[in-house]
Amino acid sequence: MAGAPGVGPGAGAGGGGGSAAGLKTYFKTPEGRYKLQYEKTHSAVLHYSHGGKTVSQLTVAYLKEKPASQGSQPSTPSSGSGMRSAAARLLGTGNGSKTLSFGGGNGAGRTVAGSSRVGGGLGTSTGLGGSQGVANYDGKGTYLIFNAADTLFISDLNSQEKDPLKSIHFSNSNPLCHAFDPEAKEGHDLIIGMGSGDVYSMSLRQQLQDPGRKPMGSQHYNKGDKDGSSNASRCTSVAWVPEREGIFVVSHSDGNLYVYDKNKDGNTDCTFPAVKDQSQFMVVHAKSSKSNPVARWHICQSSINAISFSPDGAYLATVGRDGYLRVFDFSKEQLIFGGRSYYGALLCCTWSSDGKYLLTGGEDDLVQVWSMDDRKIVAWGEGHNSWVSGVAFDSYWSPPSSDGNGENVYRFGSVGQDTQLLLWDLALDEIVVPLRHPSSASPTFRGGSPSAHWDNACPPTGVLQPSPRMRDVPKLSPLVAHRVHADPLSGLVFTNESILTICREGLIKIWARPDQSENNQQPNSSEFVLGSPVPKDRAITSSNNASGSSFKKPSSVLVT
Repeated sequence: MAGAPGVGPGAGAGGGGGSAAGLKTYFKTPEGRYKLQYEKTHSAVLHYSHGGKTVSQLTVAYLKEKPASQGSQPSTPSSGSGMRSAAARLLGTGNGSKTLSFGGGNGAGRTVAGSSRVGGGLGTSTGLGGSQGVANYDGKGTYLIFNAADTLFISDLNSQEKDPLKSIHFSNSNPLCHAFDPEAKEGHDLIIGMGSGDVYSMSLRQQLQDPGRKPMGSQHYNKGDKDGSSNASRCTSVAWVPEREGIFVVSHSDGNLYVYDKNKDGNTDCTFPAVKDQSQFMVVHAKSSKSNPVARWHICQSSINAISFSPDGAYLATVGRDGYLRVFDFSKEQLIFGGRSYYGALLCCTWSSDGKYLLTGGEDDLVQVWSMDDRKIVAWGEGHNSWVSGVAFDSYWSPPSSDGNGENVYRFGSVGQDTQLLLWDLALDEIVVPLRHPSSASPTFRGGSPSAHWDNACPPTGVLQPSPRMRDVPKLSPLVAHRVHADPLSGLVFTNESILTICREGLIKIWARPDQSENNQQPNSSEFVLGSPVPKDRAITSSNNASGSSFKKPSSVLVT
């Protein structure tokens, strides 16, 4: 089931367009055809001098218009008044027509014209003197942030320009993970975790204003030897805590997770006691109120591979090299429940927008669905031929409701090192659930209900559960299976008008949704903005009495 990761015939970062690699530029779903709109990548010469190759990760940043009270540049603990005044002279305080010049990913200068008109259509842009223009540069905008080797790249999602707007070079280590906070009221909104274990925070808007290739006005958090060890462990995942202004967490390959406060100095001395029992979950707080990080969570003996917060910030999910999903009450610093994969490490995890379900994927080539109400795995999906490297719920997708039966359906996607994108439908109240037969013979099947689970009882708080027998848990089949890249995939993101996929080498593809692909080719398509965040009150509808024990299995799989 789970061998070494599959590697398709690729062509490096370029990965090739659909025609170059023999890949189709569309795939079909029951609601219509998704079309490849355009691609994003980097054209810089990459340097792998800090620990070898890295895997590209993708962050979509929805940059809001600057509040009038914020001025031209948010203040940060490490930003001097001279830097802020220079930024103010460069850009001004409004969305005017000031012309800026800054370097692109290939080192060439590019002229940018600000504009009071926000956005730009899917694949449309404005130019000045034949140069690429970014109409949403100093106001609202949707940007793609991705890493490759020792460089972080920033691209404008609403532009057809393939090369990035900005490249940020790190001389001491490779950036491995990053996260953007769209709700940041002031200061830094972008955090970056490094292969050295160091962490940086910075302002995305300030990076776009600066023409250089070095991080501008960044705050450096040196984890270093805070646990008394001389071996710094690499960062594996970073995340802002929802509803907690300025608080973020960073996980590491040594099984530790650190909690930071961006409003505190990142260079203060902070030493945590050595972990005495590597197998026990333990939280230690910094002794000084000025220390940063403010706390260390020791979660497991091996690497934490990914972390994800529930939409309300109440719960933190982690997956690790030991194959376990762990869900914590973040405020209480308490393990709620955990469960194991069927084989090998878990590599990725994510929450549904209503916080009721989690997805995980990993080295067993499976996608697993976990219920917060039931505190256990409630379905597993088979369809990938190699490790599952990315999972995401589609919060923008609406199920068919003409017959009144489409209310309790979740759409989610997964990508793997088999170069495939899979789409799945998780339909509530429409599955047959296997029951354990009293005589341990073949299980019987009947309609789902909470009592129809592989185990009736909700596991006790704080207990890690073994994986149940596969025949006792509902199985899902993918709705769509499509080979979207020539190289192994590392992630996917859903936006209102598209699906974004990224491969390990840093090639991003934008797949327009069926209802957008037609509109985007019309002359008036400039009014469509590709990326827009899902409102906080927008959640996938599901009835209060719906149980995680009932799902629908598609009758067939569309292989495109």
